[in-house]
Amino acid sequence: MNENVLGIVAGVLTSASMIPQLIKVLKEKNVKDLSLVMLLVLITGVSLWVWYGIMKDELPIILSNAFSVLVNLSLLICYFIYRKS
Repeated sequence: MNENVLGIVAGVLTSASMIPQLIKVLKEKNVKDLSLVMLLVLITGVSLWVWYGIMKDELPIILSNAFSVLVNLSLLICYFIYRKS
């Protein structure tokens, strides 16, 4: 298997781990169990991985972490929409 394919598959699987959480939040419209700090740290970390991937010209790192940023930004948006004031 090509190492780029392996990297993309590994990255997408890791990044996709938050999709069940996003689906649950969207169905239940409830974010009380989400940690804002965790989301902010995770988004910062994966954004830095995207930057690193760009600097190294590594497509698997860029794609998988960009996907993760999108999923986690979606969760962050849901957090602010569905949180109880």
